[in-house]
Amino acid sequence: ANGNDSKKFKRDRPPCSPSRVLHLRKIPCDVTEAEIISLGLPFGKVTNLLMLKGKSQAFLEMASEEAAVTMVNYYTPVTPHLRSQPVYIQYSNHRELKTDNLPNQARAQAALQAVSAVQSGSLALSGGPSNEGTVLPGQSPVLRIIIENLFYPVTLEVLHQIFSKFGTVLKIITFTKNNQFQALLQYADPVNAHYAKMALDGQNIYNACCTLRIDFSKLTSLNVKYNNDKSRDFTRLDLPTGDGQPSLEPPMAAAFGAPGIISSPYAGAAGFAPAIGFPQATGLSVPAVPGALGPLTITSSAVTGRMAIPGASGIPGNSVLLVTNLNPDLITPHGLFILFGVYGDVHRVKIMFNKKENALVQMADANQAQLAMNHLSGQRLYGKVLRATLSKHQAVQLPREGQEDQGLTKDFSNSPLHRFKKPGSKNFQNIFPPSATLHLSNIPPSVTVDDLKNLFIEAGCSVKAFKFFQKDRKMALIQLGSVEEAIQALIELHNHDLGENHHLRVSFSKSTI
Repeated sequence: ANGNDSKKFKRDRPPCSPSRVLHLRKIPCDVTEAEIISLGLPFGKVTNLLMLKGKSQAFLEMASEEAAVTMVNYYTPVTPHLRSQPVYIQYSNHRELKTDNLPNQARAQAALQAVSAVQSGSLALSGGPSNEGTVLPGQSPVLRIIIENLFYPVTLEVLHQIFSKFGTVLKIITFTKNNQFQALLQYADPVNAHYAKMALDGQNIYNACCTLRIDFSKLTSLNVKYNNDKSRDFTRLDLPTGDGQPSLEPPMAAAFGAPGIISSPYAGAAGFAPAIGFPQATGLSVPAVPGALGPLTITSSAVTGRMAIPGASGIPGNSVLLVTNLNPDLITPHGLFILFGVYGDVHRVKIMFNKKENALVQMADANQAQLAMNHLSGQRLYGKVLRATLSKHQAVQLPREGQEDQGLTKDFSNSPLHRFKKPGSKNFQNIFPPSATLHLSNIPPSVTVDDLKNLFIEAGCSVKAFKFFQKDRKMALIQLGSVEEAIQALIELHNHDLGENHHLRVSFSKSTI
């Protein structure tokens, strides 16, 4: 990377094909290596960095092309900001960064080492990305967190997701004091607490609100008596929930007084991507929604750098996606309905009559369209890399009476297979990016491991691992040969009739076996 990329920035420059090296433009001159790295962190391991400060540019190398594709897809509709300035990200022409012989690389390498140490959990913070020194002797592993500008409720789950990026979180207690929502959070090691404070203090959980103010607590250990929505000991799953406090989905709690996992009051609830608490990775700004905005539940897809918030409905934008580069011989409207239905309720699908590698997919609303686009664009399906963008069409038209259509346009608005029809459905909390491991549920008692393995083998998959859930044999995880195999298996086998009036439910899993 010799900086010549900048000369080619004419408007007509064709977009590069995906590469694990990303080119960042218009970075502020005072930005640190750690801030650049933090843009890539939610999407995977960052393996190299080259700063061209004189040109306000940088190159960031991700461990895999898949991570880079996810990152570009996420930041294309949602421009990231560093120090309040928009930063532009695209694929580089370079396939890898060779920086060994370049001057001034010591700081970048120190920052990368600190981050990879955090990710692998073995933290020696000297030479870390911040010059705030290392952990002081006797420093507490407990952080006290105050959340200012609490425009949306912040749940214990949200805090766990954000702070888990910096190490193992053992315990969390949330409470309201002096009319402020606060939390105490205990890490396994003071080093993790130190790093989380450095990285997150002053950051916003959502765009322009829910600001984290973090200090070390005087306490060195937390004593959690109950596992519920206000407190959790992640090392003791046997704790009771306390006085009638259910551990999941209480009814609508008084607006903000008791942040819990609150089911959304909106039937049209949907996934929506705000910023995750990383330096200035700004999300979509949320316009004021008339009336009370439903309290929000955040799915664990936050772990991939996106959060889905049911309840933020009514956000303007288009709910129709243009899907291109499909395999015209194998794709069907039903297949697209099942796949995109993982991320929202699909109302209509139209495969183009004259160009069958393109299709329109109409989601229930703009948030679901955004979520499906973020998760599915760049994934391989039937041997081709699928691309999804927002369409200029506002709706998918059904063919007129007698019009020749070859069954390429289908209306699914009344399908019984929608996953998100019920407000507050648990499915909102289980939205994950495509992965080689699938979560299976609704398995009847008579079905064996071999029955299920054979089902997937007959569908053309290679089964790498399988296990039933210990507590509930109605559910299992199955690991297949690749993400592409898993996507195709989900399309083919979701809602497969297993007999005894049981239809198999298939989703992507965040776990591996």
